[in-house]
Amino acid sequence: MQPKPDDIELRARRLEQGLRKAGIKLTHQRMVICREMASATGHPDADAVYKAVREKVPTIALDTVYRTLWMLLDLRLIDTLGIPRERTRFDGNAKPHHHFVCTKCGEARDFYSAAFELLEVPEEVRAFGDVQRTQVEVRGVCLRCLETSDSERRAKGAEERS
Repeated sequence: MQPKPDDIELRARRLEQGLRKAGIKLTHQRMVICREMASATGHPDADAVYKAVREKVPTIALDTVYRTLWMLLDLRLIDTLGIPRERTRFDGNAKPHHHFVCTKCGEARDFYSAAFELLEVPEEVRAFGDVQRTQVEVRGVCLRCLETSDSERRAKGAEERS
């Protein structure tokens, strides 16, 4: 789901205000990283953020991107998606939402669901500690991967018939 320009602007301002409130200097590099996170739709990992930001700031270091993303995470201005595996993916959308994650290509997409927002946290989960937020992660195969699989199957079937 592509954010609207107004949403991107609101997200970017929220990140910038959060940094200001924490007393963090708003450098040009941090501002570009914030804007990239505000406009990101695919829940990028740090390397993807670095590649996108580097197009605008060619001298930026990968370490700067990592430090900024972890700082934004520590300030609870962004979030990570799922349990960290080989790469942590960051989410710049602070509105309550959920995720569809493709089990083939790893693409992550936001979606909103009033029904999921109404889900109550079970008592056994509350026994673990103070629940601060909930999020549903739906896993499946995205349409692009399904189409690729279908066309590969058709091509393989055509080869076998030849």
